[in-house]
Parts: sequence; structure tokens; C-alpha cells
Amino acid sequence: MKRVAILADIHGNMPALYAVMDDLKEQAVDEVIVAGDLVGRGPEGTAVVREVVAQGWPCIRGNHEDYMISFCRGDIPDAWRVDEGWAAARWMASELAPDALAFIAALPFSICVPSAPQIRVVHGSPLSNTQGIGSWTSDEEMLEFLGQIEERVLVCAHTHRPLHRVFSEGVIVNVGSVGLPFNGDWRAQYAILAGQEAEWDVEFRCVPYDRGALFAIYEESGFLAWGGATSALLQKEIEYARPFLVPFLQWAEAKGLSPRLGLVQEFLAVFDPNLPMRDFFALLQTLQKE
Repeated sequence: MKRVAILADIHGNMPALYAVMDDLKEQAVDEVIVAGDLVGRGPEGTAVVREVVAQGWPCIRGNHEDYMISFCRGDIPDAWRVDEGWAAARWMASELAPDALAFIAALPFSICVPSAPQIRVVHGSPLSNTQGIGSWTSDEEMLEFLGQIEERVLVCAHTHRPLHRVFSEGVIVNVGSVGLPFNGDWRAQYAILAGQEAEWDVEFRCVPYDRGALFAIYEESGFLAWGGATSALLQKEIEYARPFLVPFLQWAEAKGLSPRLGLVQEFLAVFDPNLPMRDFFALLQTLQKE
């Protein structure tokens, strides 16, 4: 029986990655795979990439690898070079060392697990690394995704929320997020698949880590000072294990405002991260009608 650990969405969070690495020492896995988003949304992209390279773990490219490559190469709209809303992205791109950039630029879109060729790993979906598979995805859509691969098991990430769905046609596993979970549990999360051929058990691991150390890195690195609203809201995401940044951007757009740090407190006064997102979308519709 093979045991394969798959982690994703580390997002420059070294304290969380170190905790997962310590946990892996006790799990007797045969292989570790990284399903993208090593970088972005966090202050230590270079350190995460270098650690993954040192471990020799096979990786694929997530959407935040694509974003950082575009910023590092200057392949972005002119407004993104100066707008406050993109300050954190500019900072993270400047933090990314040439060796880290070269590594992520060479990553494939997807891979089969070398020790378990029945498992196909993507970041988002078999079609796009920006398309998430979550609890909101219909059975029909999930079966379509399974039909787009030759393997029986589809492993994905991107949504920062664990998921395990079993069909007669195959299995879909979303491994959650190491560095920025969105399921209300702040612990670093990943999955272990154990089995062989067509039968695989899934264990979701949740590992406590020192968030205080991460907040200190935010301060000491300059990420918080220079990252504007994005860095401030990423701290909230770490604190609550819920999305803040994208809802903020949607809220600002609904009000016809350019996202900036000075608006964060106004947004936080009306946003409850524990309410269902459908309630927030209803609020946005109200704002758009004003």
C-alpha cells in the first residue's frame, strides 16, 4: 500500500510549512507532492520555494505562480505598477529571488504521482489553475472533471477548503491549504492518500503552528508596511481562516471605489467572515443598487 502526502497553497507561510514538515516525519509517507501556490499571499515566497526544492518534492504550477511570474517579468498592465491595490503583489515579486522565479517558471500544469500513477494532481481543475472545485460544485460538474482525466483519482487545491467526493467513476480530493485555510480552522492543512490501484483512503491532516511567528515576519520583513490593504487583510485571513481579501475587492468594486488601506476599517464594519457568502453577495447587490 502506498501513502502519498499532497500539500498545496503554502503561500509564503514558512512557519506553517515547517509544522507540516515536522508532522510528515511521523506519517511514513512514500512521497510528497506540492499542488501549487507555493508563493503569493504571503511574505516568504523565496524561502518556501527553496525549502521545497531542497526536499526534492515534485510540484505543479498554481495561479499564484503565474501571477508572480507576470509581475517579475513586467508583463502586467501599467496601472498595476503604481496602484496601491497591487502594492503587496509588487512587494512579493521583488522578494522572489532569481532561482525561485526560475523554479516556478519551469513547473508543469499537472502531474501524475510517480509512485501512484492512478492519481492526477492539478491545482484548480483539469482545465484551469484558477477554477476551483468545492462544496458548491455540482455532481454533474465533478463528473465532467473526472471525464477529463485518464486516472481514477483527481487531486486538486486552490479553494483552500478540504473536500472528498467519491463516485463510481472516480474520486475527487481537495487537499485544502497549508498556509491560508478558508474552512474556519486556522491550522496548516494537507491530505494523505493511502491505498493502491482504484482504492484510496483519504486522511486530512490539521497541524497547529506558530501564527505569532508569522505575524512577526509580516512586521519585520516590511510586508505589512508596504503591502497596503492586501497585507492587512491577509493577516485577517490567517486569524479567522476565512476569506477577507476577495470580499474586500468585491465590496470596493460594488461601491465604485479603488481598493486601498484607508477603506479596510469601513469594510470590516460591515463584513462578518462567519456568515455564509450568499449573505455577503446579497449585501453587494444592495450596494450596487444605491
